[in-house]
Amino acid sequence: MIAARLGRTAIGRAALETRSRWKTFALSVVLGAATVLAAVGLLTASGYLISRAAERPEILSLTVAIVAVRFFGISRALLRYGERLASHDLAFRTLTDLRSRFFDRLVPLVPGGIDQARKGDLLSRFVGDVDRLQDLYLRGLAPPLIAIVSSLVCVAIAAVILPVAGLALAVMLLLGAIASPALTRWASRTAGRRQAAARSGLSVDLLEIANGGAEIAVAGREDDWLERVDGSNREVARLQRRDAVNGGLAVGLTTFLSVAAAVAVTAAAIPAVADGQVNGVLLAALALLAMASFEAILPLGQAAAGIDACGEAASRLEEITGRRPPVAEPAAPQPLPPGGVLRFERVGFSYGSGAADRSDGAAPVLADLDFEFGQGEAVALTGPSGIGKSTLAELMVRFRDPTAGRITLGGVDLREFDGAALREAVRLAPQDAYLFDSTIRQNVAIGRAGVDGERIVAALGEAGLEDWINELPDGIDTFVGEGGARVSGGQRQRIAAARVFISRARFLVFDEPTAHIDPDGAAALERRLAGRAGSGCGVLVVTHEISDPGNFDRVLELDRGVVRELRPG
Repeated sequence: MIAARLGRTAIGRAALETRSRWKTFALSVVLGAATVLAAVGLLTASGYLISRAAERPEILSLTVAIVAVRFFGISRALLRYGERLASHDLAFRTLTDLRSRFFDRLVPLVPGGIDQARKGDLLSRFVGDVDRLQDLYLRGLAPPLIAIVSSLVCVAIAAVILPVAGLALAVMLLLGAIASPALTRWASRTAGRRQAAARSGLSVDLLEIANGGAEIAVAGREDDWLERVDGSNREVARLQRRDAVNGGLAVGLTTFLSVAAAVAVTAAAIPAVADGQVNGVLLAALALLAMASFEAILPLGQAAAGIDACGEAASRLEEITGRRPPVAEPAAPQPLPPGGVLRFERVGFSYGSGAADRSDGAAPVLADLDFEFGQGEAVALTGPSGIGKSTLAELMVRFRDPTAGRITLGGVDLREFDGAALREAVRLAPQDAYLFDSTIRQNVAIGRAGVDGERIVAALGEAGLEDWINELPDGIDTFVGEGGARVSGGQRQRIAAARVFISRARFLVFDEPTAHIDPDGAAALERRLAGRAGSGCGVLVVTHEISDPGNFDRVLELDRGVVRELRPG
């Protein structure tokens, strides 16, 4: 019950987010109702025409019925085409809106807000659950509205011909509108939730195999993982078959009720025909009208299941988008000062339970940390692995906020600045920099959109990759492969450094830039990084081992959450 209520609430919010499409939605409903009424008109006019023709009247007396049959036949096809065009345009535009909004809300959560989320699960939500929500209007909300409009018109037509027939039809339509969705929801009351979880599990397993295939093969665990994936796939297929069976039951029930409606209307009309109250040629028309009116009731079972599935998908998306961002943007951001020193003032940080901005009794990673560095200064920060160096670097660009103390730039707390503007002034090259399945040029240009090729080549040269680039047949237009699979670990680090070099940031922060690089190459890269301070930038190199302390103005050590100076400038 609680899950269903949460799902309905999530659906409401999803519908509100795409309310700008209400005109297209209204058009698709109108066209859908008109299509159903055209089908009803076609069968009703055909029934009348056949019955009247059986009396062998003058051919001219059949002209109106013949024209009506042609009109409804042609208009039904045209209206159906228009309805499909409008409804699918709505679905695709809604899909674009929802996916863009989900991505926009995902961005503030990176990296601290989704540390514990599995990539396969995120992918399943971003693709599968968002895809499911595109059916909210098309197969969830539109069918009930179409059914209401067309049913009222059909009942009115039957009541004009014979009031008791209209009443019988109204009762049967109401019974179908209640019974079909109720049966579907009862039969698949938990299928949507289970199917979403099963699809997510299958995505996680497939992504694990794709990313760790070599390790699985080396360990000889191929059969175990294939069996695991096969089991997940069978579970998804089982739930889909169950949904198909439930859908078939709903369709069967609706078909039975349509025949029952035709029988009920016919039974109600026979005495009136016998008494001469109704022309006998209208009897077949009434029976066929009753059957045809159930075309609008037929999708209601699927609509009920679709709304439940959309509710589950919306809830799963809100589990991610509803998380509290690790950092909060200021309501009135302060402008960045033209200069200044980046200063840590008694900064403390500890990881809480799922949020980076609160401590739930966890041991502090950083405590009472005080240090500063300014523009034109090259500083090295050392310390053993796992001591909190990367966390310190992330605090500088507000991927996380301190849980104690503050970090200032020009005397202003970083939390007072717009996050994007701050990261233009303070650039971070993380130790696990991601390379996209694109060219070297495009991977480096992520650091500054629209940069020309000469600057990219210069930045790569500054990172020590000039010889390698010159040896490549395609130069900077060489593809690096998915996740940088075609480059070495050292080349990945240098490309990440080049991203920072082409920026116009005042402070450059490099996290383990010499990882995976040989000693000579590491020493050369350190010199190049420290040399950037000569151009007026503040440079901080975070590393567990320094090749040559003489490259830096100051060398600091992070130990047990506290910074101490090993070599003052």
